[in-house]
Amino acid sequence: MIFNSEFIAGRDSTTRRFIDKMDWVLFGVTVFLVLTGLVAIYSATLTYGNASKFVGTQVSAVLIGFVCMILLMAFNYQYYKQITYFLYAGSIFVLMLVLVAGVTIKGTKGWFHLGYFAVQPVEFTKIVFILVLAGYLDKKWKEMKKITSLAVPSLILMGHILLVMIQPDFSSTLVYYPVLLVLLFLSGTETLYLVGIIIYGAIAAGIPLMATYFKMQPLILKASPMLNYIVLASKGGSKMAIVLITVILMVFVTWWFLNQLKFQIPIIYVVALSLIIGAGTVSSLGVQKSLKEYQRKRLIVFLNPDIDPLGSGYNINQSKIAIGSGQFFGKGLFSGTQSKLGFLPEQHTDFIFSVLSEETGFFFSALTVFMYFVLVWRALIISRDARDRYGSLVAAGIATIFTFHGVINMGMVMGLMPATGLPLPILSYGGSCMVSSLCSIGILFSIHVRRFTN
Repeated sequence: MIFNSEFIAGRDSTTRRFIDKMDWVLFGVTVFLVLTGLVAIYSATLTYGNASKFVGTQVSAVLIGFVCMILLMAFNYQYYKQITYFLYAGSIFVLMLVLVAGVTIKGTKGWFHLGYFAVQPVEFTKIVFILVLAGYLDKKWKEMKKITSLAVPSLILMGHILLVMIQPDFSSTLVYYPVLLVLLFLSGTETLYLVGIIIYGAIAAGIPLMATYFKMQPLILKASPMLNYIVLASKGGSKMAIVLITVILMVFVTWWFLNQLKFQIPIIYVVALSLIIGAGTVSSLGVQKSLKEYQRKRLIVFLNPDIDPLGSGYNINQSKIAIGSGQFFGKGLFSGTQSKLGFLPEQHTDFIFSVLSEETGFFFSALTVFMYFVLVWRALIISRDARDRYGSLVAAGIATIFTFHGVINMGMVMGLMPATGLPLPILSYGGSCMVSSLCSIGILFSIHVRRFTN
């Protein structure tokens, strides 16, 4: 009896300690965004005639997510560092398994069909990537000034990227790069190395998008034979080799000319830049194969939606109409004309913020943006106050994911960012994204409540 009393007292004390140390601001923001998302999803799916089904599925995901959040909060995040190899191996296995046993949805073989739910594993492997990369950087942070230290992080990245690109799911790979850059920067990696990674990514993704942009404007290509040749070279083959060699020769000529003007630039930098240009150009062929033509058009049409107003530019134009027509206080819940009349595509997923803006107006949509800002701010505070470097890096990685998704999605619906297909975490319809987002917040709570423990 005494033992039971002591056990219960100890358990109550632990519970009270967790409650006292809990980040209630982050919890409140999470609840606000969850409830807002459920209302927006209900409104967005009314036109489908089965809104309760969509909301019911999302509520199930929310309940599962909150259970996972509580469990992850109770679990000591430091144990992840001890099993990084197993976590990474498991994530690779799951990404390989989905290519064999997964189902295809919207052209992407990246889902497991589990009865009532379809689970997208990449939403969870993003979290594993953060845990694994943070574990490596925590151990090797003293060596991160060396360029050789980038080898392992690059391999960790490419293991996930290549498997996700095979699905193909280009949009899901995008968030990996900012996470990598942020964690490398916080670990003390030389800025010049990070610039090299950015240049590589820009070339790999930029070449196919540049070619698509000019293909949609044939008059420009007809007026410029050289530009037309470069666009043809983007497909690979001898033309790409000729253009690549020409660009690299121009880099060396520029280096020689600057040296003559007494600007001493070490030859190793020129060689490294040439290798980056070459690697990015070759990688662009893989990006081009993983992206369908309509996806490439969606990514670049935000620059000028009128290039293809009835095709790729249609979504953005309709979204901007919806947001603008909401004015300050909106048209009222469940009264949005763009969504109810079916003008707004993917309104319960990619364009959920457009529905929210049209029906609640600038006031409430600005409040939602502010709540996202608070969520990221709390994640950064948790990163700053973490008891160890590992917890700090993990929290920073999670903050990066929420920031990237939020900025890209909200910018997309306003016509300020390319239409990548990235959902708005916690608000958009999607069980995998909801559960993974709440799992991420659970890990943040785990780091926060243990910030003063030894």
